[in-house]
Amino acid sequence: MAIFPQTRTAEPLLHRDAWTGPRPVGRRLPSLRHIGPNWYASVMGTAIVASAGAALPVDVPGLRRACTVVWALSAVLLAAVLTARAGHWLHHRDQARAHLLDPAVAPFYGCLSMALLAVGGATLTVGADVIGVRAALAVDVVLFVAGTAVGLVAAVVVPYLMVVRHRPAPGTASPVWLLPLVAPMVSASQGALLVPHVAAGQGREALLLACYATFGLSLLATLVVLPLVFARLVHHGPLPLALTPTLFLVLGPLGQSTTAVNQLADAAPGAVADPYASAFGAFAVLYGVPVMGFALLWLALAAAMVFRAMRDGMGFAMTWWAFTFPVGTCVTGAAGLARHTGLDALTWLAVALYVFLVVAWLVAGARTVRGVVSGALTAAPVPPSAATARTR
Repeated sequence: MAIFPQTRTAEPLLHRDAWTGPRPVGRRLPSLRHIGPNWYASVMGTAIVASAGAALPVDVPGLRRACTVVWALSAVLLAAVLTARAGHWLHHRDQARAHLLDPAVAPFYGCLSMALLAVGGATLTVGADVIGVRAALAVDVVLFVAGTAVGLVAAVVVPYLMVVRHRPAPGTASPVWLLPLVAPMVSASQGALLVPHVAAGQGREALLLACYATFGLSLLATLVVLPLVFARLVHHGPLPLALTPTLFLVLGPLGQSTTAVNQLADAAPGAVADPYASAFGAFAVLYGVPVMGFALLWLALAAAMVFRAMRDGMGFAMTWWAFTFPVGTCVTGAAGLARHTGLDALTWLAVALYVFLVVAWLVAGARTVRGVVSGALTAAPVPPSAATARTR
């Protein structure tokens, strides 16, 4: 993600955003200088395949074992990307600071939080089969605390920078803006898994209510940004081809919030007394069903826009990872609703979405590996003027 001269709008910067696809470059050694925070999306997208598979309300032979393998891969990916990003900050501090001041890149710092939380949650739900419950719980606690702290900081710092430094022009709202805002929602859902492991009393109740607080923080912030994104589409037309898959990011807060209310409802009876525990259970269904309905509407709209972009020549880009984690949250959300309502229709919805998730993950993963091996995804992006000249 090379940084060119700063402008007042994020739109001209899309040509140099690392979410854009591979350039026609020759083979070269990978450079840490161009490994941006968006690479954490590959970790999130891998971890959610394991978590969502474990959450499915059906028994598929061999699925649990496959999810364990995917969890191990997500842990390795997290270590690799963390190492690469540490090297980026150590050896390319100018580029790292420029990323924070770039309205097209700064929102991706929310991905660090979600990567930590996603791997932590998968460790507790799937990795415990390999390393044991005690070790899995210890890993999850560390990653949950770190991920939540990073997420809360990003949820404040990125909007602050947008106001005082980025100043995006009217009509340039992007689904990417949701990334730092949805991170606390991931904390809400993953924190619910830890509630039963806290000693009964004030501590357990405090954690449960803190998760509901982060749920509200993320939900209300999303309700502020989402209308801006839709207004941009209506008034300014489709997103650039490489950014079209980011429309799937809207599914993140929708599916994750549905997942959160269902998992928190499961944890509530041991943390708070009636009538609140029963009310949380009712809220999970009363909130989750309408939101899942809207998520399916947005999924259809986003898919139509992606098919349109593919017809117009959209090639592979790192944005394709947006097909994974957001869809995975819809899988876990539908699975939670199926668990609380007993409806077979919701069970099959979760299964269908999971099939889509696995296919999307396999495609995005294979294309990313190819791009890393060829050096196309780690090379310096081509400036717009050079790219234009090359196509002539």
